[in-house]
Amino acid sequence: MSSSPNLYLLIALAPLAGAILAGLFGTGFLGRPIGRRGSHIITILGVLISTVGSVIVLGDVLNGHTYDGTVYTWSLIGQTSLEIGFLIDPLSAMMMVVVTSVSLMVHIYTIGYMADDPGYQRFFSYISLFTFSMLMLVMSNNMVQLFFGWEAVGLVSYLLIGFWYTRPTAIFANMKAFLINRVGDFGFVLGIGLLFAYTGTMHYADVFAQADKLAGQTLPGTDWMLLTVACICLFIGAMGKSAQVPLHAWLPDSMEGPTPISALIHAATMVTAGIFMVARFSPLFELSDVALSFVIVIGAIGALFLGILGIIQNDIKRVVAYSTLSQLGYMTVALGASAYSVAIFHLMTHAFFKALLFLGAGSVIIGMHHDQDIRNMGGLRKYMPITWITFLLGTLALVGTPFFSGFYSKEHIIEAAGAAGVWGADFAYYATLIGVFVTSLYSFRVYFLVFHGKERFDAHGHDSHAGHGHDDHGHHGGAPHESPWVVTLPLVLLAIPSVVIGAWAVNPMLFGGFFDGVITVLPQHPAMAELAENWHGWVAYGLHAFQTLPFWLVVAGAVISWYCYLVNPKVPAAIKSGLSGVYKLLDNKYYVDWINEQVIARGARCLGHGLWQSGDRGLIDGVLVNGSARVVGWVAAVSRHLQSGFIYHYAFAMIIGIMALITFFVLIPQ
Repeated sequence: MSSSPNLYLLIALAPLAGAILAGLFGTGFLGRPIGRRGSHIITILGVLISTVGSVIVLGDVLNGHTYDGTVYTWSLIGQTSLEIGFLIDPLSAMMMVVVTSVSLMVHIYTIGYMADDPGYQRFFSYISLFTFSMLMLVMSNNMVQLFFGWEAVGLVSYLLIGFWYTRPTAIFANMKAFLINRVGDFGFVLGIGLLFAYTGTMHYADVFAQADKLAGQTLPGTDWMLLTVACICLFIGAMGKSAQVPLHAWLPDSMEGPTPISALIHAATMVTAGIFMVARFSPLFELSDVALSFVIVIGAIGALFLGILGIIQNDIKRVVAYSTLSQLGYMTVALGASAYSVAIFHLMTHAFFKALLFLGAGSVIIGMHHDQDIRNMGGLRKYMPITWITFLLGTLALVGTPFFSGFYSKEHIIEAAGAAGVWGADFAYYATLIGVFVTSLYSFRVYFLVFHGKERFDAHGHDSHAGHGHDDHGHHGGAPHESPWVVTLPLVLLAIPSVVIGAWAVNPMLFGGFFDGVITVLPQHPAMAELAENWHGWVAYGLHAFQTLPFWLVVAGAVISWYCYLVNPKVPAAIKSGLSGVYKLLDNKYYVDWINEQVIARGARCLGHGLWQSGDRGLIDGVLVNGSARVVGWVAAVSRHLQSGFIYHYAFAMIIGIMALITFFVLIPQ
């Protein structure tokens, strides 16, 4: 028996109900009948209901039951119906489980992490609302609802990044995220508009059914293929949401928000929305090699060059943030190689181990009394054993250690890039290959500096506020300590899938037909076919890895990190001094922020100032508004002289008028 639409509604609306109750009755908006404890119980219960429901739905989908239907017609404009509906298939069901399970872990973790924060109830309301928004996005069966969820997660991320709104840096960061995402969303709207204009429908299935017709059309007045333009516009939306070059600059700054939202937004949910969207629209992207080439090149640039920035970061959360940018690049490379199932597989494995790393970083921050600088840490292994072992497992999964979850997904992405038949695939292959070494280098740098080596925290003094990071909200003094169980329990629960889910899911998701009928791959794109030919099971694949170049690149990165940061710490300083120009380039993040602020933003301000001076003040105020007033005043001033108040003046004017009329009629020929 298949699940009913009522269950789908319950999954989507349970977090919304929790967010509304905690937001209205826990924050003082309508009083405080719900306290701190009540707020986290209500929101966690809502997300727990969604998680259990999502697991039930996934089991139902695996048994062959899918759903594509409308639950509510929002508006009818002519023949166009704007609807709220659900598409429940393997892709959406898997995303629902990932989103709700990671969100549940974040909710539990937040009890400990935000324990002393005055905005406790408000934070729970926000993250529960975020979960609802993400579920509406992944469960949608039409582009209107997709766009609603797309914008809703953007709005809530704005609120979460600027959660500590008294800090100027947090306000700058959330405004930056909001504006950069609007750039991407402009492209997204254009893509949706083009598809609607030429298909007359917003429903996925109806749009995809007309894919072949769209492939034969060009954009009016140009020789550009319509489908290529539409797909690139859609992907520009994904570039903003999934932080691809050059619309990536908002994500590192978003670390200004509390650590739990870093795990929620930047691991499993918001930043993966673009990856999910491109996979959902695979029937269209498959028909445009130009769009696929654009996708794979953008992804390759991010996978390599944004990862390199993680090597020089000293804030523990920012290192993990740049790691997210790099891994999103890997997913995008898989999309461009037409290995959509591999991209979604890496999305899933990445969700667990990256959420683990973010929450592990938050646990370290708690233990270090909210100092986030890895240069002030060292030797935490004996003080925080649970955080240490779970962080190590997350690191091993991230770098692609054989048999860990990240290994199966990353390795297949590299192979897919090598087998892709689109322009830019060779560059993507070498970029992802080099990226393996870079990932290992910055990951083990953090691991060794934080958990091993000399204890450096005593030299900086825990009672000093100097060096405290962004998540500093009131904990100071004492030696490092293990975090409370509400923090460590989610770490343990996330560590388990970070280790085993890759081996468990790789065969069904990539080669077992899990996405059959959902994701389209045409014969002229051979990457998945070549991967299938060389697949002999997860054990053989893991054993074979020890003979491959990526494994030894991982080892090289780990060994170099060990030597540079534990054995001979003078080496990094010497490299920094010898390559000062390169370091300056990396420290300025390739000057992307400088270009955004000094060129684009300043240019926009100059343009705005010019339009204000010439357009608003000169034309509108000066000519249209004040000018018309001056004309009326002039006419009034002239007319005032004719209104003297003397009767003989008026009689004289009447006589002149009569004479003029008589003359006019006499002179007109009859």
